[in-house]
Amino acid sequence: MSDSSTVNVAEAPPGIEGAGFFATSLDSLVGLARANSLWPLPFATSCCGIEFMSTMASHYDIGRFGAERLSFSARQADVLMVMGTISKKMAPVVKQVYLQMAEPRWVLSVGACACSGGIFDTYSVLQGIDRIIPVDVYVPGCPPRPEQILDGFMQIQELAKKETTRRRNEPEYKALLASYGIE
Repeated sequence: MSDSSTVNVAEAPPGIEGAGFFATSLDSLVGLARANSLWPLPFATSCCGIEFMSTMASHYDIGRFGAERLSFSARQADVLMVMGTISKKMAPVVKQVYLQMAEPRWVLSVGACACSGGIFDTYSVLQGIDRIIPVDVYVPGCPPRPEQILDGFMQIQELAKKETTRRRNEPEYKALLASYGIE
């Protein structure tokens, strides 16, 4: 750092700066606030959940990214983190949790099982959660390391930062949801 008295918590969005003022777009300001205050809802069913626990612990500390408050209520969450094997019987529950989340909402698919069914190519295991809900970021691995989970979370932050406040009302987004049978 060039000056020890200057502490940057988050990078300022692009804007016009002058003596005593800073002007930027509303989308940039809202994106910055969203990206640094995401509340994850962990939906962990197997070994990937254990790796997520270590991601929350002090060594990796996901709280550095503004996500120290886990939300176990879908109505208070921003990011659905699906970790582990999802059976076909559990698929309607995952979709219901997703539908109960308020907009904007993002989905992080963690581990080989959530991404593609993993080693369980059977009649009872869902071959990827993208069959029932749209996924924003995939974190591969069996199980993925905490660094990978943090990288996936930072990718969600970048999506949140760059998303306009009007994106969710655009026809492309509505068509994506319609392709999953979601209105």
